[in-house]
Amino acid sequence: MFEGGVSNAEIARAVGVCAESVRRWRRVREQGGASALRRRAATGRPPKLDDTQVELVRAAWEQGAQAHGFEADLWTLERVGAVVTRATEVVSSGASVWRLLTGRLGWSLQRPERRAVERDEPEVARWIAHEGPRTKKGP
Repeated sequence: MFEGGVSNAEIARAVGVCAESVRRWRRVREQGGASALRRRAATGRPPKLDDTQVELVRAAWEQGAQAHGFEADLWTLERVGAVVTRATEVVSSGASVWRLLTGRLGWSLQRPERRAVERDEPEVARWIAHEGPRTKKGP
C-alpha cells in the first residue's frame, strides 16, 4: 500500500488502526526499509532458568512433595520454590515461581477437595436416599 501511493488515512481504515500508527510505520520504513517493520522478539530480562533446568525441576515435582521431605503431598509456592532452589541452586521469588508454573509449564492452580479420606461414598448415598428423608419435618 505504501508503494501504491495509498494515503495514510486509507491505509489506517483498511488495517483498522489510527492514522498516527500508519505515519509512524511509513517513517520507520523510509529510514530502515521494509525489514524494519518486522516484529521483533520481546525484550526484557531473560529467564533465570534455562530449558534444561526447567526439565530438571519438572522431573523433581513429578516425584511428589513427600519425596522432597514435605509432610503432605501438596504443593505450595513456597515448596515449589524450595525444590527449584535445591534442583538448580537458583533462588526464585513467589512471583517468579508462579510465572514458571503458569507460563513456561502451562500449569494452573488446583485446590484439593475438602473431603475426608475415610469418606464412604456408598454409605453417604444410602443415607441420603433412606435416612435423610426421615429426618425432615413432615406436613
